[in-house]
Amino acid sequence: MPNVTARSKSKGKHYEILVDLDEALRIKNGKGDITSALKSMNVFYDLNKGTIASNSDLEDSFGTTEIYSIAKKIIENGEVQKTQEYRDTEREERMKRVINLLLRNAVDQHGRPFTEERLSKAIDEVHFNFTNQPAEQQMPHLLTALQKIIPIKVDTKKVRIVIPARFTGQVYGVFQDYKESEEWLPNGDLQIIVNIPAGMQIDFYDKLNSITHGAVISEELS
Repeated sequence: MPNVTARSKSKGKHYEILVDLDEALRIKNGKGDITSALKSMNVFYDLNKGTIASNSDLEDSFGTTEIYSIAKKIIENGEVQKTQEYRDTEREERMKRVINLLLRNAVDQHGRPFTEERLSKAIDEVHFNFTNQPAEQQMPHLLTALQKIIPIKVDTKKVRIVIPARFTGQVYGVFQDYKESEEWLPNGDLQIIVNIPAGMQIDFYDKLNSITHGAVISEELS
């Protein structure tokens, strides 16, 4: 991966370091190695100009002058510059994830699945703007856009799910993309009505059961 700039502000001052893009992004996800990520043993006010930050400013801003500790804070709390090539690759991957969801779940007015070529052409026509959101969150917005030019729909199953109180905090986020309504029961359990795309039910229940150890109660509604 190329070397890029990571930057952040602290105590009103701007700091930059030179990092390996891939390793720095792993650090932002809690997995990387700072000794591999850092490509210069200096912290700069401006990397391009080569102006090195003073130890007194580093101590004031980060509470230390230890380079690896400072670099990790800059990466975790600041911005890691991405190359255009990397951004293009990210966009392609986001597009593929959303398109794959539609390929698994969408049908035309006759109940027939779409080909990847047809979907891709329609997406180009509607000029859909893919974001950094998970594919499951983007699919409904893309579906709405596509319905303006092609007969496309996603078959869903409406399900009532009751989550025991002890698991509600852990699983609440799992439902956000599918939730129709929710109700907190007197005993602290959470009852949720969800609409799940037919092709995503297995993944949905696998994720839910891995958290709750199968303790949820579910009922498919007509």
